[in-house]
Amino acid sequence: MNITELVKISVILLLVATGVALVSRRLGVPYVTGLVLAGLPITELLSRPIGLDPALVLNLFLPILIFEAGINTDISRLRSTFKPIALLAGPGAVLSSAIIAVLLKFGLGLTWIPALLIGVILANTDTVSMIAVFKDIPVPSRLSAIVEGETLFNDAAALVFFNLILQVYSTGSLTLLEGIQQLLFISVGGCLVGLVLGYLSIPIFSRLDDPLGSLLLTVAVALGTFQVGQFLGVSGAVAVVLAGLIFGNFRLSGKTSASSRITLFSFWEYASFTVNTFIFLLIGVEINLVTLWRTLPAILLAVLVYQAGRILTVYPLLTAVRWFDRPIPLRWQHLLFLGNIKGSLSMALALSLPSRLPGRESLITLVFGSVLVSLVGQGLSLPWLVKRLKLSKVSESQHQVEEMQAQLITSKAAQDELDSLLKSGVLPKALYEEMRSAYQVRIAGAEKVLREFYNRRPDEFAAKSNDFAKLDAIRRRLLLAEKGALNEAMRKRILSEDIMRGRIQTIDEHLLQLDDD
Repeated sequence: MNITELVKISVILLLVATGVALVSRRLGVPYVTGLVLAGLPITELLSRPIGLDPALVLNLFLPILIFEAGINTDISRLRSTFKPIALLAGPGAVLSSAIIAVLLKFGLGLTWIPALLIGVILANTDTVSMIAVFKDIPVPSRLSAIVEGETLFNDAAALVFFNLILQVYSTGSLTLLEGIQQLLFISVGGCLVGLVLGYLSIPIFSRLDDPLGSLLLTVAVALGTFQVGQFLGVSGAVAVVLAGLIFGNFRLSGKTSASSRITLFSFWEYASFTVNTFIFLLIGVEINLVTLWRTLPAILLAVLVYQAGRILTVYPLLTAVRWFDRPIPLRWQHLLFLGNIKGSLSMALALSLPSRLPGRESLITLVFGSVLVSLVGQGLSLPWLVKRLKLSKVSESQHQVEEMQAQLITSKAAQDELDSLLKSGVLPKALYEEMRSAYQVRIAGAEKVLREFYNRRPDEFAAKSNDFAKLDAIRRRLLLAEKGALNEAMRKRILSEDIMRGRIQTIDEHLLQLDDD
């Protein structure tokens, strides 16, 4: 395909995506679902067929998506929901893949290797579709954190297990001990690569207060970390996750100027949006409706199978969470089960199946059909489901609290920027004091409203169980800070283990008493 043809195709895809954005908002259809449906007839508009290149998705698109998710993930929220996330993205992914593989082996008569590969592919959950719904319909922040964390690490886990099964296929055998060793090497190696490259980039980033220079560095870190991980034989996806978390939480919230942070986050949001636009359009282009109709019974069976795998992992594992962490409400579990949407990574992994694998084309059609049914069926019903489960209910008092919190956050951020401008000599002190006092008036007003709200008697909120959710979220962060300080003190041998254990137990009891936010 020459450059002129590529430009023409890109223009067509961008125009289609623009039209989908307008229509989907008017009809209330999720954007990604609209893209897939719009992609189905696109092939007829093009002079030659185009395809979804798995190498392009895995080496360019995937690192961009994972890094953008990592850079926007708050480690404090991730830490407070780490236990359910670890259960779903670790044992949950393995168990779900195994259930799908067994059911498909006997349901469709597959051999073990193809069944295991399809099991891993269909156990993967798409991040974009879930988060897109959450942007339009607010849900509790803990639920949102669990979904974001699970899908973030689930992508990395899927690539690790997929490559491990391919290694078994290529070598012909792999003992249990060798499999565990290889799994640890790939995972831990990926963590080390991400940590090393993430932290090495911090000194460079701190010297680049130019927004465009900082932007280029983050692109180099995202793409380069993935390639280094692949070159060393470890998980590039895990490495990118760690690098993104480091960049987003240790550097962008520190000394970086406001303009640099805005430029970086805006760029990565746009990059992720653009990549997803092309991916989901090309998913629709890849699907052949004639072939899809012929294999529809097998596709429907695959959809039922991966839903069975999800239901047999989500409910038992999240029910067990109550033994060592705050319980997960049943309504949340329903959303985590029914929101099990498939997406771009499933398609890319299907296209990456070895050419020598028996029945490769049938397996690819099976995955493509499952993704289409998932995006259309579950994608269209997900907003309705969130409303039906009453997860987005916001009281009038909560709305008022969030308004005041927004005023407090923005005013304090502006004051911090004023302090920075004064220190650097850009702003005269007289003008600094005048502007700072104006923001201080806004801060005092917001603090007064919030203080009066939180000082109300508890019986005033008897019918409004969610009114203290934000306050509980703040208390939770304070308790986690206390717990972190105790662990650090023990690590440095400042406190004895006996003293620390009792205090940590008390903090854990307080954490379990707080309502979900």
